[in-house]
Amino acid sequence: MRRLFHRSSALALLLLSAGPLFAEDGATLYKRICAACHDTGFERAPSREVLRAMSPERVLAALESGVMISMTAGRTAGERRAVAEFATGKSFGRPLVTKPSPQSMCAAKPADFASPLAGPAWNGWGVNTSNTRLQDAAAAGFTAAQVPRLKLKWAFGFPGDVAADAQPTVVGGRVFVGSQSGNVYALDAATGCIHWYFPAAASVRAAVTIGRFQTNSGLRHVAFIGDRAGNVYAVDATAGTLIWKAKVDDHPVARVTGSPVFHNGRLYVPVASGEETAGAASDYECCRFRGSVVALDSATGTEIWKTYTIAEEARPTKKNKAGTQMWGPSGAPIWSSPVIDVRRNALYVTTGDNYSDPPTLTSDAFLAFDLDSGKLLWSSQMLKADAWNTACRLQDTTNCPESNGPDFDFASPPILATLANGRRTLVAGQKSGVVHAVDPDRDGAILWQTRVGTGGINGGVQWGSAADQSNVYVALSDIGRINIPNSQATEPDPKVGGGLFALRLENGERVWFTPPPPCGERKRCSPAQSAAVSAIPGVVFSGSVDGHLRAFSTTTGAILWDFDTVGNQRTTNEVPARGGSLNGPGPAIAGGMLFVGSGYASNGIPGNVLLAFSVDGK
Repeated sequence: MRRLFHRSSALALLLLSAGPLFAEDGATLYKRICAACHDTGFERAPSREVLRAMSPERVLAALESGVMISMTAGRTAGERRAVAEFATGKSFGRPLVTKPSPQSMCAAKPADFASPLAGPAWNGWGVNTSNTRLQDAAAAGFTAAQVPRLKLKWAFGFPGDVAADAQPTVVGGRVFVGSQSGNVYALDAATGCIHWYFPAAASVRAAVTIGRFQTNSGLRHVAFIGDRAGNVYAVDATAGTLIWKAKVDDHPVARVTGSPVFHNGRLYVPVASGEETAGAASDYECCRFRGSVVALDSATGTEIWKTYTIAEEARPTKKNKAGTQMWGPSGAPIWSSPVIDVRRNALYVTTGDNYSDPPTLTSDAFLAFDLDSGKLLWSSQMLKADAWNTACRLQDTTNCPESNGPDFDFASPPILATLANGRRTLVAGQKSGVVHAVDPDRDGAILWQTRVGTGGINGGVQWGSAADQSNVYVALSDIGRINIPNSQATEPDPKVGGGLFALRLENGERVWFTPPPPCGERKRCSPAQSAAVSAIPGVVFSGSVDGHLRAFSTTTGAILWDFDTVGNQRTTNEVPARGGSLNGPGPAIAGGMLFVGSGYASNGIPGNVLLAFSVDGK
C-alpha cells in the first residue's frame, strides 16, 4: 500500500479524498478494531465525540507511535490512514506540525547548567527517590499563606494533542515535559519560551528525570526520557542533543509510563505494556509480556541487569473458542516510578494485574529488588487471582481469562515514608479503593489497610498520593458512568466519585475527608479525583476530572484555593490550546512556581495545555 502511494498520484488522490471506497474501508476497519471501545463508553477510550474533535493527523500519530500502537500492529499505512479519517470524519490536510515556531524559542542561547541539582527542583515523578510528592518549604518558594494568591503566569500549548498527561520536571530554572506527539520540551520556567525540544519516537507520558555523569570534559547533566514504545533516551540537558538510546524490552507493545529513577550512576527503568488492551481481540495470542525493572548504565545506556516481575516465561496454555493459542503467565506491569531505599540498598515497585491465566503471586503486589543485582528480595501481594484484559469488559469476551479478575492494578507508586518516631512504612493506594501500608524492614509485612472507596477499572486510587511525617493524602477516583440516551455509549456521571482523604501514617485511621464540590452543568464532567496529588508544608494540591485544581489544608481539609483550568488559553508558543480534565500527573512545585498539565481525552475533557502559576502571577 505504501508503494502505491508513491507511484500513483491518481490513486493517492482517490485514497485521500475520503470518497465512498475509502470511507467504506475505514468504516470496516474501525468497526473491527476500534468500535468496541470507542463507541460503547469503555472507560479507558476517548468517545467517538472526542475523536471527531481531533484531526486525522493526530489520530494517525496515536495509531503509529502513540497509545494505540498496540491495536494497529500489523496493519498497513493505508489501513491506519483509513481508520484515522473515518474516526474523525475528516480528510487529511496539511501534515501535523509539531516543530516549534522560531518565535516560541528563547531569544538567548541557553546557558550551561552550573549546578542545577543544587537549586530548587521537582525532579522526576515523586520529587525525591522516596516518592513522597512533598516539596519542602525552601524549594517550593511559596508558603501555605500565599497559596490563595496563586495566579496564572503563562501557558504553553501542545500542538494537536488532546491530553496533557506528562508530569513536568523542574530543574535549574527549566521545565522539562513530554507530550503525546513525542516532543519533549525544555522550557524556561519564568517565561515559557523553548530552550530546546527533542523528538522521541513515540508519545512521552513518563516524567523526565535529570541526572549527571562524569565525562572527559567535565560533569554532564542529562535528561532521561522514557516513551510509549519502550525506548529510553539520554539527552543533553543543556542542548537537547541525543547521547544514547536504549530499547528496554523487545515486546512489540512494551512502554515506559513510570518515570525512570537516577541513583549512583544508574538509571532504573520500570516497564509496562499495552498488551492488556491488545489482548482483547479474539485472534490475538494473549499474552506474553512480563513487567520488569531494567538497570542501565547512565553514561552509556548499557543494561546492567533486568529482572522480570514474573520469573517464568509465558508458555502455551490452551486455545480459545476461536482456535487462537493462549499464553501465560503474563502481565504484572510496572506503571509507575520506583522507590530507592538507600538504607536497605533496595528498590521498591508496585505491580499491575495479570493479563492471562494462570495468575501469579507477584501481580497487584509490592516488590523489593536488590539495587546491585536486581535479585527479588521479597514480594507482598495485596490481591490474588487478578487476571484481566480488555476483553473482559467488551461484548466479545473470548480472550477474557477464566480468573476474570477485577482489574485492580497498582497504578500508584509506593511511597517510602518516615514517621516522626523514625519508623518507616511503604504506602500505596490501589484501584480496589484500599490504601495499603507494608513494612519495608520486615519483608513487606502488612501494617494496615484502609478502604477509601469502592474501586473499579478507573476507580479507587489511581495515580498517586503524597505523604509528610504524619499523614498520607489520598485522592479518590471512583469515577462513575451513565448511559447516553439513544446510544450504546456512556459518559462520566457528574454525581459519582471524588474526595480527598488524610490518613494517619501510623495506623491508617482517617484524619479528615473533604468531599468533592459538585460538577454543575459542565459537559463530560466528573468530580472524580484521579490525578496524583502534590504537597507543600500545610497544603495538598489535588486535580479533578472536572478540570479544577484545588488546594486543601493538610490540617483540616478545607479548600484554600480553586482554579478552573477548562477553557481556551493564550499560549507562549502561539499554539491553539485549551484546558480540560486533570488526570494522571499531579502538579510540580519548585522555585516559587507550580506547573500542571490540563487535558485528558479518555474518560474526561480533552485539553492540551501546560499551566504555570506563581504568587500574584509575578
